[in-house]
Amino acid sequence: MTSVDTTQHADTPDAGRQAVARRLLDSSETLSYDPVTEVDWETPLDTSYHGASPEWSTLYGTSYWAEMTPEQQRELTRQEAASVASTGIWFEMILQQMVLRDFYAKDPTDPAFQWALTEIADECRHSIMFARGAAKLRAPAYRPRRLAVELGRFFKTTATGEAAYAAILVAEEVLDVMQRDWMRDERVVPFVRTINNIHVVEESRHMKFAREETRERLKGVGRLRRQYNALVVSIAAYFIVSSMVNPRVYANAGLDTKRALREAKANEHHKSMLRSSCSGLMEFLDSAGLLTKASMRWYQRANLI
Repeated sequence: MTSVDTTQHADTPDAGRQAVARRLLDSSETLSYDPVTEVDWETPLDTSYHGASPEWSTLYGTSYWAEMTPEQQRELTRQEAASVASTGIWFEMILQQMVLRDFYAKDPTDPAFQWALTEIADECRHSIMFARGAAKLRAPAYRPRRLAVELGRFFKTTATGEAAYAAILVAEEVLDVMQRDWMRDERVVPFVRTINNIHVVEESRHMKFAREETRERLKGVGRLRRQYNALVVSIAAYFIVSSMVNPRVYANAGLDTKRALREAKANEHHKSMLRSSCSGLMEFLDSAGLLTKASMRWYQRANLI
């Protein structure tokens, strides 16, 4: 496909793409949630619960975890869950801006255009839900390190096409697997389980759209562009995943930060959990030609492969 064909495609989406967007719109009308009414915001936090499945803690399986009291373990998972939520807000803000840029001045009668606005509306609700959830977990505002914030600022301004949608997919897929575990785990505080359930249901539509858009934008692209965007997506993935758990969670859980960071970095159990959560994602990226030798190094650094 020539560059002219690609431009025309952006203005006149094919019937298959429109059909996917219509199905997503129908699904959104049938099954969506209002976190304001669905989540129990009124009941005080019950500290006898975890904030996330313990097996997903960065320290689970380490000698430090074995030394911690059950109260410390629960507090750590609550702080870690709040940190993951804060990272989710950060990336959802990047996502919204990329999608808005992509659909700027396009045909508003196109179902894909309408779905894009629906997705942005979902992400706005999710970000508010995550913010309220983190506050209820008695956590501070965890933000990514300055380098990640500035790289995110650059990425949201420049990323287009398959780079934007594949990066969106990476962030959503990693969260999806861990949240599916949390929402089913009766050890997790009920309001967090509700938040996770809402996010999993609604993000499944977002992931479907991101996969379709990634495949569509890659049709006919040259080897150089594919190699470049594969690398860009892998670097974005590294900074997303490495930002999920802020180092401050350990001090806020009453732990020795230096020791906790040291043991978390060497924790093979947590690395295995990340890799298993991303097996489907890596298969998709490979099938799309976005899993290159250069990109694999970044995924390995992020413990995703």
